[in-house]
Amino acid sequence: MEYLVTMTTHVPDGTPVAEVKDRENAEASAAAKLVDEGHLVRLWNRPVAPGDTRIVGLYRADSETELDGLLEALPLSAWMQVTVTPLEPHPNDPAAAQVSRP
Repeated sequence: MEYLVTMTTHVPDGTPVAEVKDRENAEASAAAKLVDEGHLVRLWNRPVAPGDTRIVGLYRADSETELDGLLEALPLSAWMQVTVTPLEPHPNDPAAAQVSRP
């Protein structure tokens, strides 16, 4: 199943820069692993206030429970507010129509 996931990250005031960098580097590695495993399909940035980050991602997981576990394991998860929207195929999806053409 596919999910649209919005993650807003806010680094707590007073967090040492070195900790932020370490978590950001670990987050990039974790995201690469999710890509390799087929869970993370796409990511987009959305502008927000300085010091905050809003990411929109397309994820694949067998269940919302599995997705929750994947997201909770991310190094920045303690600083994230996450919204998950389950997605279902649409009968007029152009990508599905291209796959079914001979």
